[in-house]
Amino acid sequence: MRMSDSLNAIDPSNSQSHPQASPQKQGISLSDRLKLLCSHFLTGWIGGTALFLFMCSSVRHLLIHSTGFDLGIYDQVVYLMSQGLPPISSYLGFHHMGNHAAWSVYFLAILYKLYPSPYWLLAIQAICLASGALPTWLLASQAGLNRSLASAMAAVYLLYPLIFNLNLFDFHPEVMALPAILTTIWAARADRKILFCLTTVFALGCRDALSLTIAAMGWWLLVFEKRRFYGIFALIAGASWFLLVTEWIIPMFKGGEVGAIDRYAYLGDSVLEVVKNLLLNPNLWLTQVFSQATFNYLLLVTAPVLWGLSLRHFTPLVAAMPALTLNILSTAYTQRDLHHQYALPILPFLLVSVMATLAAGQGWLRQRRWIVLWSLVALVIIGKYSYFWTHYFDDVDTWRESRQAIALIQTQGGVITDNFHAAQVSHRPFVYLPYLSSFKKNLANSDYVLLNLRHTFPEDRDRVKAIMKRIRNHPDFQLIYDHDEVYLFTRRE
Repeated sequence: MRMSDSLNAIDPSNSQSHPQASPQKQGISLSDRLKLLCSHFLTGWIGGTALFLFMCSSVRHLLIHSTGFDLGIYDQVVYLMSQGLPPISSYLGFHHMGNHAAWSVYFLAILYKLYPSPYWLLAIQAICLASGALPTWLLASQAGLNRSLASAMAAVYLLYPLIFNLNLFDFHPEVMALPAILTTIWAARADRKILFCLTTVFALGCRDALSLTIAAMGWWLLVFEKRRFYGIFALIAGASWFLLVTEWIIPMFKGGEVGAIDRYAYLGDSVLEVVKNLLLNPNLWLTQVFSQATFNYLLLVTAPVLWGLSLRHFTPLVAAMPALTLNILSTAYTQRDLHHQYALPILPFLLVSVMATLAAGQGWLRQRRWIVLWSLVALVIIGKYSYFWTHYFDDVDTWRESRQAIALIQTQGGVITDNFHAAQVSHRPFVYLPYLSSFKKNLANSDYVLLNLRHTFPEDRDRVKAIMKRIRNHPDFQLIYDHDEVYLFTRRE
């Protein structure tokens, strides 16, 4: 079977003569279609990328460079779910649903039932990030690109720096939404209502802020794609979930406003107040939008695909505007890079825009080798692979000692430790970072204090030194491990 035939067999929406033909009408069974998919080049690309990403994040975790924020948070709550305990994060001080209302995380507890390990989270993240190449390829083929350009778009996705960089930043549920959103767009264009609804609802369950992306996607589908059912469904689902989580679910489980609202404090103290000031007081945010930082961020996001962007085909970016706006307006610099998760909702629509440019016979580059080369150069320049020799291997002189101290923590008692070591000991109800303001209260719920004075998380360094002074002379704790400035204190029996 020729490549074009196998493409149509796997993705019926590519068939020009029978875009909605069933497998039977096309003379190929579902099982045969799955066999073709397994033998397709994308299987190797996705499998190889997933394995590579998992190895990278696993090495980082083994070297004690994963952090409590955020791997420890999700490792702890998923572990508690698997044990039938309330998923209340001791890092945050409230229920998991009060964090980002990410109900999709509950499914991960099934894996922890088999064997509780943070490597499940790292594996799921690697698989989800890599698997987005499949719907990207399907979308490119659906847009009418030939097999060479469709495979080039899959490569563009896999080589986009955010995919590699985000994989090195602990675990975040929204990575599960990335292939779901790409599939949602494909389903809308292929007129697959059930698949569209399922992937849309699942994406909403990966993070509260994605509700804005889904709503904006609905507007794009309704107004620009002329897909009435899909647009209305996404618009209503996204807007409804946004109001539900911001005004009821999160306040109920958290006892306060949605997370990170303080990053927009100059616009107001609540979600509704921020929205009101955005509409009525533009003088509050104009200088933030029209700034050098904003220009740099936009260039960073678009540079890996700049060759394929055209103003004539910018309409898919309507769906990316909520995430883009939130990142630009935020006072947190972490929302304006390609290392953290905040740019993730932008990527699917950026790719769709590039596909539209290529389908129209436009774009600076139109040959696969040059497109892939551009993507490789972008990854080399923006990718954070250098972290392995500039960050992760720079403190191996106390790695063995830290491992030995961790091995002595043999009960489910609470632990106070720094951000690096917290991610190694999260399978317990109480894990605390070294906050001085709550140290006395946290110590009452803890049986261990683990400190590495030589190599601690940068923001925790001064606090760890202060806690060391307090715990040394505490009558209820004794020192049981002391090697190369790695200390473990345990509660006296």
